[in-house]
Amino acid sequence: MMIAKGPRSKDALPTGHGAGAHILVIEARYYEAIGEELEAGAIAELEAAGASYERIVVPGALEIPLALAQAVKAGLIGSDDADARFDGCVALGCVIRGDTSHYDIVCNNANHWLMRLAVENGIPLGNAILTVDTEAQAVERAQGGRKGKGAEAVRACLALVAIEQVFADEDME
Repeated sequence: MMIAKGPRSKDALPTGHGAGAHILVIEARYYEAIGEELEAGAIAELEAAGASYERIVVPGALEIPLALAQAVKAGLIGSDDADARFDGCVALGCVIRGDTSHYDIVCNNANHWLMRLAVENGIPLGNAILTVDTEAQAVERAQGGRKGKGAEAVRACLALVAIEQVFADEDME
């Protein structure tokens, strides 16, 4: 597949890719039932795409970026290491607004550091850290199997894996 040149085209972004990709799934299980729904959707999508995965569970959303940083440090993920074990990462978690400013701190820091790690290390990332006002909102977004946010994060990650491959192939030409 080549990068589409000229006017925007539907063919410019690869879709339907994922077979053979190996994905790191980092799950925050502070809200166990919501985590299970996000995980179910993500795994269903990974399996449907023909991708393999390994999971690691962390206590909460703030720990997701540190777990990813540890994987980068170990050489398991990141575009600078051709022998990296993982092709991309999917982050699953939930932060529900409470009565204090802790919600803002967790949301802002978890997402900021996760995206910073992904950008600085060229990591295809799908982010399904839900940031909601109520548990009912979280359940609504997490449920739905391959239509829920866990599955959406997998599709985003796999699209970025495919785009990374397109750029790598272009570099070889």
